[in-house]
Amino acid sequence: MNSMNRKSAISRSIAAISSVALALTVGIATNAPSASAANKGGTLTFITNADNFAHADPGRIYTGQDIAFFESYLYRTLVMYAPYSGAKGSNLVGDLATNTGVSSDGGKTWSFTLRDGITYSDGSAITCADVKYAVSRTFATDVITDGPAYARTWLNIPKDSKGESTYAGPYAKTGQAAYDKAVTCTGKTIAFHLNTPVSDFNYVMAYPISSPIKASADTGDKYDLAPLTEGPYKIQTYTNASQLIMVRNSKWNAATDKIRTPFPDKVVVRFGVSEDVRDQIILDDSEKAVLNLDGLQLQNNIAFWASPASKTRGMNVLDPYTSYPAANVSAGHLDCLEVRKAVFFAWDTLGLIKLSGGTKLFGTPGDNAIKPNEGLDYAPTKGNIHDKNWKISGNPSYAKKLLAEAKTKCPAAYERATNPSKGISYDRSDTASSKKAAVVIKAAFEAAGLVVKFNYIPRAQYYPTIQDVTKQGDISGAGWGPDWANASTVIPPLFIKDGGFNLSQNWDDPAYPAFKKIVDAANAETNRAKQAALWKEASQYAQDQYWLLNITFTKQQLEWTSGVQGVQFWGPQGTFLFPRLSVA
Repeated sequence: MNSMNRKSAISRSIAAISSVALALTVGIATNAPSASAANKGGTLTFITNADNFAHADPGRIYTGQDIAFFESYLYRTLVMYAPYSGAKGSNLVGDLATNTGVSSDGGKTWSFTLRDGITYSDGSAITCADVKYAVSRTFATDVITDGPAYARTWLNIPKDSKGESTYAGPYAKTGQAAYDKAVTCTGKTIAFHLNTPVSDFNYVMAYPISSPIKASADTGDKYDLAPLTEGPYKIQTYTNASQLIMVRNSKWNAATDKIRTPFPDKVVVRFGVSEDVRDQIILDDSEKAVLNLDGLQLQNNIAFWASPASKTRGMNVLDPYTSYPAANVSAGHLDCLEVRKAVFFAWDTLGLIKLSGGTKLFGTPGDNAIKPNEGLDYAPTKGNIHDKNWKISGNPSYAKKLLAEAKTKCPAAYERATNPSKGISYDRSDTASSKKAAVVIKAAFEAAGLVVKFNYIPRAQYYPTIQDVTKQGDISGAGWGPDWANASTVIPPLFIKDGGFNLSQNWDDPAYPAFKKIVDAANAETNRAKQAALWKEASQYAQDQYWLLNITFTKQQLEWTSGVQGVQFWGPQGTFLFPRLSVA
């Protein structure tokens, strides 16, 4: 967990865009349709402005939509998310493996046994050695770039003086003996030996890095161009800036796969579609059985959802991300709870909503670092937006009351926050929309007696700047999404020292030691239900400290044309439930 999730690079220009509802989705079914409810055959088409997928090599795929897409059509992994919408879709199920993994040695060893009868699209059998080889490629960081680093972090392989793995991957073979000891094959069972207990290591194996690769078929960084597949489809053609055509894989055995339901005869992705052409196809319903992988341009998105005719062909849902201003609680910054609360209750959420075009498409006020999409780990917290003093347009009177308390309890912090020559420094991305939002924020602060000064940072330097403890201001706008459906990829990264994205700098806060005990217990807990209870406790604790301020559960919109059946939302990766899509 000690690496920054790529999803956290999602930077929201509006710090709080919300409505009072906390609904998880809008108009989404909660159960997947039965196979009998869908038609078999036809061509399903996806359109995108992108020239290609970032990667087709399973060892390098690391964005939610791409993970869900490739694992639904081309690849199989040791475990996978269940093919359902709603909370049930956050559960793991065995895929290549007969179950979701067996832990032993107090969570330091994880074993998976492969099913019988699974082959590649060329008809050759998939072996334990192929899975072992696939995972080994993640260590070849000079060749296989951009994939997740969990295997490199947790496998029990010695580190060098710089803290890097002494194993350099299957190409250089440096340290191969250490890898062979850490990852072992006994018949059809692969075992991963870790350097620390990891209660949810099986979630790592839901990433495409556990999709098998034959050493004899590996072409290194060129594997992106023509990968061997084992899912219900295989690649017929893949041309940059043109299209990807997938046809049925005759070697796929439905008896070994209870996850995927390959209804279409063919699945096509059209690349390089101009944004205007893409939007018109969706708005006019001019082509049938087409799904948009990008989302619409702002004005077209508003028009789509304003039309009774088109909005039935869309989903307006919470995406996997939270957006928030993080309070830097280190000494000399927002190190006073009462001042942090004053900022929170002064916030003019309604003003920011209006600036952003309304509540419908942008998000809901969040009460938690953990989002409802997380399923088992989410529970509404107490206080914050549920406090009787919270108002959507801000409550400057209550904020002033909190500041009066701060003047007595922490006079130095009070003086910094209210002195016109000092004030609260707020790190924001240097964009036009960010500056428009700043006008609303400043007015709300002034109404409460707070002084704010904005630090505009160029977008390319934004995250490197705010993650430098010597450069970060008092408040920093940020966003985060989990790597998998477990709050172990949310709470520790955001709130534990060296967790990877702790912008609160809370490790010297007197409240931190008790909080860390809860987190340590949760990380070590192998009973999933007990672990979830600990994550809820930790989240409430963090909210009580206001380490994160006005959280937004942001939304996203997904659209398609008529002729597509079975459209649902797959929460863990925040995208279409690809295994259930069919052509009417």
